[in-house]
Amino acid sequence: MALQLYGLKNCDSCRAALKALDAAGMEVAFRDVRDDGVPPDVLRRALDDHGADKVINRRSTTWRGLDETARAGDPADLLAGNPPLMKRPLIVLADGATIIGWDDGARGSLGLA
Repeated sequence: MALQLYGLKNCDSCRAALKALDAAGMEVAFRDVRDDGVPPDVLRRALDDHGADKVINRRSTTWRGLDETARAGDPADLLAGNPPLMKRPLIVLADGATIIGWDDGARGSLGLA
C-alpha cells in the first residue's frame, strides 16, 4: 500500500505516523509542506472529504496571525498560501482517499489500531 504523507519534518504527530507506518511495513512518501507544498487537487480532496473545520488548524500560531479577511477567504487558497496551517499529517491513500491527523480513527483506518 503506497501512501503519501504531507506534514512537517519537526511535527511530533507526523514523526509518530511515519514511525508507525514504517513499523507496519507500509511504503510511505513523505512531503514536507513547507518545502514542497500540497498539490491543489490533494487539498481540494481533503477539504471535500473532511471539511474546512477538520483540515484547518485553527489553534495554530499561523491561524492566530491571520486577519479576519484572510480567515474568511477560500479554505483551499488559505491552505495553499499557508501550508503549515493544515492539520497534520495529511495522508493520501493509493485510491486518493485522505486521512487527517494521527488519532485513533486515523490509525484504525490504516489497520493500525
